Amino acid sequence: MSSLDHPAIAKVAAALAEAGQQRAADGIRILPAEVRTAAQAAEALGIEVGAIANSLVFRAVFADRAAPLLSLTSGSHRADTGKLAELAGASAVEKADPKFVKEHAGQVIGGVAPVGHPAPIETIVDTALEQYDVIWAAAGHAKSVFPTTFAELVKLTGGRAAEVGS
Repeated sequence: MSSLDHPAIAKVAAALAEAGQQRAADGIRILPAEVRTAAQAAEALGIEVGAIANSLVFRAVFADRAAPLLSLTSGSHRADTGKLAELAGASAVEKADPKFVKEHAGQVIGGVAPVGHPAPIETIVDTALEQYDVIWAAAGHAKSVFPTTFAELVKLTGGRAAEVGS
């Protein structure tokens, strides 16, 4: 599979290029096997697990609605749903089911990218990622990743930087 053979990867590449992140778009790498966890991605890339930006779509619950919340969390720890709820102003943040993730991200669990979604998603970027010169994020498919930096990730997503891990 070339990087643009899969529609979700092509959409991510286009979103990166449109955002002025051509280096990231050109850097999309197709791995030999699916990497559905940060540990698998880090092993495939030969890097520290903390340099993987785990893209996790949660279901943020508000008094009148539920909305997607994207947490770009360092692979070295877990996202704290209590912290995420506080940051989002939600009464709770819950694990999203595959249908909810696909509906809001346009991508499936294990390959959710920080960009390329049908509509903007509120995003929180883990400050633990800031310590790495290069961060790797999913590119729309469980076999695809792209390189970026903490600053580029915050700018690209319009996200907020915050401590989200436990």
